[in-house]
Amino acid sequence: MSSKPRVVVGLSGGVDSAVTAHLLKAQGHEVVGIFMKNWEDDDRPAGSSDDSPQYCSSNEDFVDAAAVADVLGIEIEHVNFAADYKDRVFAEFLREYQAGRTPNPDVLCNAEIKFKAFLDHAMRLGAEKIATGHYARVRERDGRFELLKGLDDTKDQSYFLHRLTQAQLSKSLFPVGELRKTEVRRIAEEIGLPNAKKKDSTGICFIGERPFREFLNRYISKEPGPIKDERGRVIGKHEGLSFYTLGQRQGLGIGGVKEKGAQRGGGEHAPWFVARKDMEKNTLWVVQGHDHPWLQSIALDADDASWVAGEPPAAGAYGSKSRYRQADAPCVLAPQANGAFHLDFPQPQWAVTPGQSAVLYDGEICLGGGVISAKA
Repeated sequence: MSSKPRVVVGLSGGVDSAVTAHLLKAQGHEVVGIFMKNWEDDDRPAGSSDDSPQYCSSNEDFVDAAAVADVLGIEIEHVNFAADYKDRVFAEFLREYQAGRTPNPDVLCNAEIKFKAFLDHAMRLGAEKIATGHYARVRERDGRFELLKGLDDTKDQSYFLHRLTQAQLSKSLFPVGELRKTEVRRIAEEIGLPNAKKKDSTGICFIGERPFREFLNRYISKEPGPIKDERGRVIGKHEGLSFYTLGQRQGLGIGGVKEKGAQRGGGEHAPWFVARKDMEKNTLWVVQGHDHPWLQSIALDADDASWVAGEPPAAGAYGSKSRYRQADAPCVLAPQANGAFHLDFPQPQWAVTPGQSAVLYDGEICLGGGVISAKA
């Protein structure tokens, strides 16, 4: 029996988790790799043959993960969490879309699968800790665990991990959170990892490379309706409100609407953006121009809050993200009853979207957050 502490690493087939496993082994841990299969490969394009490529590349990813385990000299186990994923993540994803919101399945997957189902499985294997290739850090201070941003601010993934609890963080390691992505790639090449140059995965496995609308079509019925501009003119037809998100610019199927007698080269051909969804009247409202007032919010409400410390932070000034790829925006927090909170913004925020997560920061510390329910 090994006396080294055992760490179970979620090996995804990507370079970040591969370097995570290497770093932990170099630190003297007994490392075991687990490949998580979260989606059943039932989704080849219609009319395709059995050997055509699948949208969800989990079979290829497992081959890459196994090759990494071989190079590193560690065991790897293939574990199927697809049933858990369908129940805990995908069902919620569809419910939110049907209600006209835009959910973030990565946030739910981390809370429900990677740091719950996977963590439980790892503990049964005798692990002391689990590790993933996320760009984030954990710090223990005065017996409490803090979730910190990754040092590479262009890759920081604390936003997706904000629902982790004290119990989950106490068992979690994020070695690449201490590194920049360029350094991770350099290490992978240096030690001869077969996936050193593999592209970062983007998007969600169950959607893969296919058009998003085509995927949702399989699960959500279409209810076409009018597209209206801010003056109430019908300027097009939408395919169903679930298929659109606030701030969306592509795929609206409307050109410029020309005013009678408008001067050539005027603003009438400015791009259109989705600004509002009226579920009751099945109407999609669009506006022209990125900076239109309907796309700006000075406040939001969120519910279903989860705080890393186990309790809400005190009311006051913090940084926040209302979408993943944005700089922290100054905000003022007012906690409310039943896991809800209100944020006010000194500077208007663009395309705040119900269903997405509003995540709070105190400098580099991620405090937690909740699901946006309304905006003003």
